[in-house]
Amino acid sequence: MADKRDYYEVLGVSKGASDDEIKKAYRKMAKQYHPDLNPGNAEAEAKFKECNEAYEVLSDADKKAKYDRFGHAGVDPNYGAGAGGGFGGGFGGMDFDMGDIFSSIFGSGFGGGFGGGQRHNPNAPQRGGDIQTNITISFEEAAKGCRKTVEVNRVEVCDGCSGSGAAPGSTAQTCSACNGSGSVTTQQRTILGVMQTQKPCPTCGGKGTIIPNPCSKCRGQGRVRRAAKVEVNIPAGIDDRQAISVRSQGNKGVNGGPAGDLRVGVNVRSHPFFERDGYNVWYQANISYVQAALGCELIVPTLDGDVKYTVPAGTQPGDVFKLKDRGIQNLNGRSRGDQLVRVEVVVPKKLSDRQKELLRQFEADLNPGNVNSLNEDKGKGLFGKKKK
Repeated sequence: MADKRDYYEVLGVSKGASDDEIKKAYRKMAKQYHPDLNPGNAEAEAKFKECNEAYEVLSDADKKAKYDRFGHAGVDPNYGAGAGGGFGGGFGGMDFDMGDIFSSIFGSGFGGGFGGGQRHNPNAPQRGGDIQTNITISFEEAAKGCRKTVEVNRVEVCDGCSGSGAAPGSTAQTCSACNGSGSVTTQQRTILGVMQTQKPCPTCGGKGTIIPNPCSKCRGQGRVRRAAKVEVNIPAGIDDRQAISVRSQGNKGVNGGPAGDLRVGVNVRSHPFFERDGYNVWYQANISYVQAALGCELIVPTLDGDVKYTVPAGTQPGDVFKLKDRGIQNLNGRSRGDQLVRVEVVVPKKLSDRQKELLRQFEADLNPGNVNSLNEDKGKGLFGKKKK
């Protein structure tokens, strides 16, 4: 989605534009770039598809809210039957068809002859929309995996009418005006020949059915929006700002269509002393000068609990040792990273007079008559040592 332009920019409106302004901007661009008015112009066809996709999102309150919050990642460009498919017979979530556009250009009798094709069956199953939420987990939960319960607001089938939209004891009736097709076709003779116009049936609103006695719970829509709790399996090895999809836990479909998916964005809290590097884990162990010089047994915390490690005598500040397979599990496999332990020698900031005297004696015994010998490496000096 990174190569897509901002939908508001596509339609040439501001982010705070009203529904009427968005609709007006779309009509203007659709007239300008419609392929039937620009035969053989690939650029015009691409721009028409682009503004069509932008309007499908910005004209839908739910999709617009997701887009305003998450950008292109928050919307599914393939949502809905017929979304973005072809140039005639409906465009997903739009509330008008191309007949309206051409009517405004050429008159009320024009429009159905362009774009061709029949309207989609209003009673055909349609997939529900995807929804998105976020969750925050600990460093350990991301490394080991966990199960979490998230609460989402989604569209579900009305339990009062089982999705029919009709009150209990009643049924929906086939619209007599369109015979259940959801659209009506009229013909008009023009100087170019007989032109057909196909529009949503005004009697049933394009649904193909009429509900004389609508359900009181959903007001005849067959679906309601409510809060739901969903169990989510967070896989071991997931990283900060990654996302997982939970199939069929999004908005329920229409007319028995499949449900959409739930997309969960994962935020991982930082750890007080572990730092992630791919599937490896870094840890800094602070030891004293005496421990570094003489060696010591160190207790090192890991994701699996504390382990003992013997620090060899003469360990230098910045030395790194590895605890194999003590890191994070690979997200797509069973292998694990390592834990890398960086050793830092802590120099005391406050010393007693006796401690200072003992350190001076130690320095004199270690380097008699040559206090600069520690900065030399076989006569090469500091820069020669770095080069080596």
